[in-house]
Amino acid sequence: QVRLVESGGGLVQAGGSLRLSCAASGRTFSRYGMGWFRQAPGKERDFVAAISWNGDSTYYADSVKGRFTISTDNAKNTVYLQMNSLKPEDTAVYYCATTKDPYGMGLKDNAYDAWGQGTQVTVSS
Repeated sequence: QVRLVESGGGLVQAGGSLRLSCAASGRTFSRYGMGWFRQAPGKERDFVAAISWNGDSTYYADSVKGRFTISTDNAKNTVYLQMNSLKPEDTAVYYCATTKDPYGMGLKDNAYDAWGQGTQVTVSS
């Protein structure tokens, strides 16, 4: 059974930084793509960033491009989301996910079949 556990969320002032972590277990981590999504109150869950199974490709939502960086550490079975220059509109619950298909990658949530419980990120103005 796949298990994903996020950490690293919190309260930060606008312009600040946070690094989210997502530890995975129950699946051969290095064979699956990973993604980060977020959901603000009253809104749908949105794509934030994705990384391919081998780390060679990354994709970002336009709203975070140049500010956020997704990366993986296969030795630790962990995916990270480094968030810099945070804005109040980045406030949301952030979720990590792993693709349903090995060697896959996706920009939409239907490409993923396992999700973490989420971690709250709040950016104050």
